[in-house]
Amino acid sequence: MTKPTSPVTPNTWEFLRDPMIAPTGFREYDARWKYPDEINLPGMTALGLGLGTQIHRRGIEPVIAVGNDYRDYSLAIKQALILGLVQAGIQVRDIGPALSPMAYFAQFHLDVPAVAMVTASHNPNGWTGVKMGFERPLTHGPDEMAELRDIVLGGHGEARPGGGWAFVPGVREAYIDDLVGDFRMSRPLKVVCATGNGTASAFAPEIFERMGVDVVPSHTRLDYTFPNYNPNPEAMEMLHDMADTVRASGADMALGFDGDGDRCGVVDDEGEEIFADKVGVILARDLAKLHPGATFVADVKSTGLFASDPELQAQGVKADYWKTGHSHMKRRVKELGALAGFEKSGHYFLAEPVGRGYDCGMRVAVEICKLMDRNPDKSMSDLRKALPRTWSTPTMSPHAPDTEKYDILDRLVAKLVARHKAGEPVAGRPIKEVVTVNGARVILDNGSWGLVRASSNTPNLVVVCESSESEAELRAIFADLDAVIRTEPGVGDYDQTI
Repeated sequence: MTKPTSPVTPNTWEFLRDPMIAPTGFREYDARWKYPDEINLPGMTALGLGLGTQIHRRGIEPVIAVGNDYRDYSLAIKQALILGLVQAGIQVRDIGPALSPMAYFAQFHLDVPAVAMVTASHNPNGWTGVKMGFERPLTHGPDEMAELRDIVLGGHGEARPGGGWAFVPGVREAYIDDLVGDFRMSRPLKVVCATGNGTASAFAPEIFERMGVDVVPSHTRLDYTFPNYNPNPEAMEMLHDMADTVRASGADMALGFDGDGDRCGVVDDEGEEIFADKVGVILARDLAKLHPGATFVADVKSTGLFASDPELQAQGVKADYWKTGHSHMKRRVKELGALAGFEKSGHYFLAEPVGRGYDCGMRVAVEICKLMDRNPDKSMSDLRKALPRTWSTPTMSPHAPDTEKYDILDRLVAKLVARHKAGEPVAGRPIKEVVTVNGARVILDNGSWGLVRASSNTPNLVVVCESSESEAELRAIFADLDAVIRTEPGVGDYDQTI
């Protein structure tokens, strides 16, 4: 196998023969590239050979479940990946088109140790990637990804006998059965089901109908061109569309899903977009009544309410703030034996006895419906209004090149830590502490905070702010944090702002 670091470029003879892989595609916990600009099909075969070699080196049973999302190029990419896995002596169980959580489910359902899901997740068309893991329900973190990168880019993939491929039917149906079981709503519930024409279109409407939910479809026809917007329930464009549909239909709420179905976004009956971390607090409050003293993990982008909410404190809940990223969060939930983990991006990790510990937007939707069933006299807006009031920004992403963003972040963290040590305020308030577990979360003396970190999947920084006081303080926190960020000339424009 030619090393993927060979000088292969698109639209050349070599491009159809030799592997091309941009090293930047090996990220903290996902492998993700622009296709075909940064990876070609032989490159994806080299990735499969490398992944299979990694499986053998770790002494794992050489069997893997493989799926792909609905993008028009994902099948070809999956087949190229499978070719490499078979070359490496791996028995492939092909589950066909799938959601990422359906692929994770397949590890349990088929009792196989490994998984590889071809998806660009919520990224726009033109991106591809692979979510993979060896130890259910975990997926590759930085150590596993670095090991895989070195195998692939070093040309160390080893061909072995014993590989094979088999298509496994029925996994989609088993996944839906596992999600819904015999649960049926005992109260009327009308839900806008928003899938942005993505892969979740083949799942979510059926799941809601089986629970007895009155479904208002919103862009639920499969269409890999994404004619309305990119399915991403963290983006305001999708959330605003969900809110408009709630108001027009009189629905009780809207639930929206990203391109591979591992995230869920919520809009309440008043058309109010509830950021996923606040939905997490609503879920945590409900689950804590069933499981007092539970531990919940939240990512560093999330609201401070997991630690400060009086109702959670009364239930003896323990809050743990951890690194952003689905692999980091899954691992932390498992390490702590937490009941659930919540990310502001809309990934929820519901562990036993609620779920299996992996992120599944469909599982979240089912549990939200169950929550509403347990609270028949409450609307989603009632549950939102019952939370202590805070003001928060959406997740904002100023551009920073993949090759520079971590160096930029290191300098920004140092500047913010120095500001704290010097006693300089933010938004006119003293800095209580700067948490550097994942970027810098600058926490003020009243619990308000601002965060800057590097995106693991795209060429961006990530900026989030929250005030416990007012909209004015929120804007002041952002202004002061942005002023520090603007000292770095490599940082570009924001994708959205407040």
